[in-house]
Amino acid sequence: MLDAGLKAQLTSYLQNLRQPITLVASLDDSKGSVDMRALLDDVASTSDKVSVRFDGDDARKPSFAIERAANDAEVRFAGLPLGHEFTSLVLALLHVGGHPPRLDAEVIERIKALDGDYHFETYFSQSCQNCPDVVQALNTMSALNPRIRHVAIDGALFKAEVEARQVMAVPTILLNGQPFGQGRMEVEQILAKLDTGAADRMAEKIKAKDAFEVLVVGGGPAGAAAAIYAARKGIRTGVAAERFGGQVLDTMDIENFISVPHTEGPKLATALEQHVKDYEVDVMNLQKAVGLVPAKTPGDLHEVKLENGASLKARTLILSTGARWRNVNVPGEAEYKNKGVAYCPHCDGPLFKGKRVAVIGGGNSGVEAAIDLAGIVAHVTLIEFDSQLRADAVLQRKLASLPNVTIIKSAMTTEIHGDGAKVNGLTYKDRNSDAVHRVDLEGVFVQIGLVPNTEWLKDSGVALSPRGEIEVDYRGETTIPGVFAAGDATVTPYKQIIIAMGEGAKASLSAFDYLIRLPAEAAAEAA
Repeated sequence: MLDAGLKAQLTSYLQNLRQPITLVASLDDSKGSVDMRALLDDVASTSDKVSVRFDGDDARKPSFAIERAANDAEVRFAGLPLGHEFTSLVLALLHVGGHPPRLDAEVIERIKALDGDYHFETYFSQSCQNCPDVVQALNTMSALNPRIRHVAIDGALFKAEVEARQVMAVPTILLNGQPFGQGRMEVEQILAKLDTGAADRMAEKIKAKDAFEVLVVGGGPAGAAAAIYAARKGIRTGVAAERFGGQVLDTMDIENFISVPHTEGPKLATALEQHVKDYEVDVMNLQKAVGLVPAKTPGDLHEVKLENGASLKARTLILSTGARWRNVNVPGEAEYKNKGVAYCPHCDGPLFKGKRVAVIGGGNSGVEAAIDLAGIVAHVTLIEFDSQLRADAVLQRKLASLPNVTIIKSAMTTEIHGDGAKVNGLTYKDRNSDAVHRVDLEGVFVQIGLVPNTEWLKDSGVALSPRGEIEVDYRGETTIPGVFAAGDATVTPYKQIIIAMGEGAKASLSAFDYLIRLPAEAAAEAA
């Protein structure tokens, strides 16, 4: 099951095991069970601290538990943890085996202090880049607190269960049998939902912070670059981010980042965060900005208000809050979100195997989504508002070659239909004839571009374009002195990772230049 290279890597990793662990498998006569037996035998062969048994009696087959000898920790996988989840398997082996997780000591203590019995179930797909964060977070919590149990379930393998529970998006998380969350969640986010006093404690800590010389709002590529360039100048730098990594976390393949032929969004986001933390940067994750109060006079402090009630102050600001997927905004979209309406074909595509789906959008994202889905689903209908597709020619040629794809142009989506529980159709209007048509299907993937995360700035005095993007000059400065902006939230064209990084660096250098040119008294206060 594992090639020689993976076995060698696993042998190296498992040298860090501190306690013996046992893999207890529950198998049947399916091919999945045959593959799981081979996988577990391979894993056990890489360390004398790992043993394997095949006498498990779990109702889900194939599945296996990772148990600590002291019987105070258990993590379970229902399905093969391969693809994006292989790292989750490696980390689960290490953490159940006593190797300490890379979490702040305060976070570890909060996990251990959770009072209650928590049985988590997470549905994942092997192609989902968002799922590993959730699986790894809950596995780690299970390894640290014996009252937490977690099972990661491959939705493509347990189809009947997925249908019965109406799981139509991954990751989907259940706690004690009840819905807990959907989409990417990190340890701190999960803790915040379980520990209701955490947000208030964090707000108090933030209120006590001194003013920053540079405060970056947003933790995507632009924000990370801005923070690094500011910290390298030796000035007090902070980052307040709703989720560090931003939209990069939702990106599957990155093949145009110069000097790196291929990487994946979550890997790049992890590298960005680690690089920022190599410097003396105060990173405040899970902090959403909701308001900006500009300084009354140049050189005074700007104030950023946060959703938790706290505020941060800074001599200069760099706004890099990025963008999010644009909604179609038609009846049925909100009602059936995660019930057939999806935005990530890589994550949720496997749940629609053998079904009919539509992709709305004919740009690169939409056409790439249609191509990927065509290899999984029964049929793809691509719906484009314009009279022609806008994707690159090479993508259009590939799409046109697929036998199970229908392309409909000059079509305006008017409604997404469902039976109250899940999607069962879509209606569009032919823009040439005004004729209305219905397409029967089970899923709709929306891929129609981005909208900037700038609603919180509308009453701040920062000038926004008609599209809601922050207006900046060639130095990255906004219409308010001392407030700069960079990345996908700005009017800068071509929303690309490499461009956002460059714009973030430029905005940071401009902020530093602004600081050193302040009047002497203001500069002294900022030092």
